[in-house]
Amino acid sequence: MNSPDYEYLRKLLKERSGLDLSADKQYLIESRLLPLARKAGLPGIPELVQKLQGGSSVLITSVVEAMTTNETFFFRDKVPFDHFRDTIMPEVLKARAGRRSVRIWCAAGSTGQEPYSLAMTLKEMGAALTGWRVEIIATDLSQEVLEKAKAGVYSQFEVQRGLPIQMLMKHFKQTGETWQINPELRAMIQHRQLNLLQDFSHLGTFDVIFCRNVLIYFDQETKINIFNRLARQIEPDGFLVLGAAETVVGLTDTFRPLADRRGLYRPNDPRAAAAKPAADGVAAPRVAAMAGR
Repeated sequence: MNSPDYEYLRKLLKERSGLDLSADKQYLIESRLLPLARKAGLPGIPELVQKLQGGSSVLITSVVEAMTTNETFFFRDKVPFDHFRDTIMPEVLKARAGRRSVRIWCAAGSTGQEPYSLAMTLKEMGAALTGWRVEIIATDLSQEVLEKAKAGVYSQFEVQRGLPIQMLMKHFKQTGETWQINPELRAMIQHRQLNLLQDFSHLGTFDVIFCRNVLIYFDQETKINIFNRLARQIEPDGFLVLGAAETVVGLTDTFRPLADRRGLYRPNDPRAAAAKPAADGVAAPRVAAMAGR
């Protein structure tokens, strides 16, 4: 792959997905796009670039999806789900006792392990949620991974990664060599395709937002943009959950970290970001809701 082709692909991916590749990631593009090129009947990356430059929207979508990361597993990193059970939900149940409803957004739901982990955690709360309306919205850039999430069918390998055996037996049904999560839990989650730099105000406001292991792929300006807009979608007493390698510190004052609660944040003044100038807007590139949840 020559330098002009690599620079073209870097720019395309940044504009379409927000993925910010450094100058030394040619090997990554080659390893992920060469199989795609051959599947499309093309001998290599240069010919793939020619097709992309010709404006093939289907191929552009395939390239973006091939380059986004979809690493995820049940109860990944464990700590965020402990926070959800022990800190977040007790606070939410107390604060929302009047309306008896809670809205949760998984902003990079990938193949479904994260939102289903939250759904199982809620089910384990039992009678505490009787009479409550619980809504979980799971979004992702890739329609392909969303279809897998909707089906809720996982291999033996996938259910062995992070999922306690008692939850597997309680919430899944085995069919041959695969496991499908129970219809009751699948019904708790709405799966929607969404790119994080597109306007997501139509989703409404949330009590809890999980946006884990997504922002690490983006440059600082893009991270600030997303934080400021997330602040407009979260209740004043809501919770934001980030990945272990992510932070708001030094980027925005719209959220503050909770002491002794790694990855857990609360809004300072979530409506303040609405007054910021158009630089925080959604005019230009699309950012991939890439999974690494």
